[in-house]
Amino acid sequence: MGSYDEVNLDGNFIVLRFWNNSTEKYNFQRLLSPELIQFHFGLSGKASFNFHQGRYVLPLQESHLLQLYNPQKELPINLDIEPKSQVISVFISIKKLHSLFSEQADYIPFLSKENEQKQYYKEDNISTQMMIALNQILNYNSNSPVKKLFIIGKAYELLSLYFGKNEDSDVEQCPFLADEDNVIKIRKAKDIVIQNLSEPPGLQELADQVGISLKKLKMGFKQMYGDSVYSFLLDYKLEYARKLLDSGSYNVNEVGLKIGYSTSSHFIAAFKKKFGITPKKYLMSINVNA
Repeated sequence: MGSYDEVNLDGNFIVLRFWNNSTEKYNFQRLLSPELIQFHFGLSGKASFNFHQGRYVLPLQESHLLQLYNPQKELPINLDIEPKSQVISVFISIKKLHSLFSEQADYIPFLSKENEQKQYYKEDNISTQMMIALNQILNYNSNSPVKKLFIIGKAYELLSLYFGKNEDSDVEQCPFLADEDNVIKIRKAKDIVIQNLSEPPGLQELADQVGISLKKLKMGFKQMYGDSVYSFLLDYKLEYARKLLDSGSYNVNEVGLKIGYSTSSHFIAAFKKKFGITPKKYLMSINVNA
């Protein structure tokens, strides 16, 4: 089943993260204020926007973005996300964006005085540096108090990269990700460890599988996902475990085995460290609230 996560800053800056790891199409609908500019980023797979009761369809391809703005009327979201696809959407009010770029308003077409009341549409490619920021937003799984700060901060970085005249100005900070080929290999490495949750390959084996050096894998993965390979995998496994418990179809021992723990005590300890509650008590809290 598809799912989404929202970070909202006073209604003027909203970030939505979409995952569809199922085998069926996932539909998301929402009304939006016409004051919000929409930025939709296709990270993987395919998605499409439906307008006028489905009479007009606008596709969102992998590694592409859509920018939509119509101050004259509401532009509601009716988004179909295909299986095995991921999308990030950023919404920011025209007033807030104008305050950020007031000195560059003439440089940004739809912010100029003559255009700010006109509808605007643009399709573009996602640059390598933008893809790094997007992956960091998508894969931030912590429920800590700084989650909102981290995601909003990365969304600001994303907009600065998009509107910046030199999108790859910070490539020198991460030379291993200076070309799209390395980004694709590291994303493939991430997919491999997720597909092998219970028995992930060793780091050298993983590097060999995707055709990259061990050094590039370690440094590039940290740059893209903000964590080491196995720390990222541990967070992913525990989030997946929580969803399995939410489904009500598995007990604690079954969930632990499904994510690769041979002994339930190790799973219980890891789950409690991340979520502050044991899996059993978490299950009880779900049943109480059901």
